[in-house]
Amino acid sequence: MPTYDYRCEANGEVIEAKHRMNESAATWGELCLLTGRSPGALPIESAVTRLATGGQVVKSSALTNPDTPPCATGPCCGGGGCGL
Repeated sequence: MPTYDYRCEANGEVIEAKHRMNESAATWGELCLLTGRSPGALPIESAVTRLATGGQVVKSSALTNPDTPPCATGPCCGGGGCGL
């Protein structure tokens, strides 16, 4: 299941939630239901915003072959359009 980050507009807290892609949370109460946490003293109708997250950063040192593969059509052009 995908993981999403939500920020509560009332207290600024960022919470990670796992749910289906077709699900979402718009309020603190909905987010608490998705994550199994208690809403505490915060009103359950407080708005939450899903944050744009994703994309993993991979360091070249973590790769088994950190060298950039050669362009199949010859030397790369300066504009980065290699082979176009």
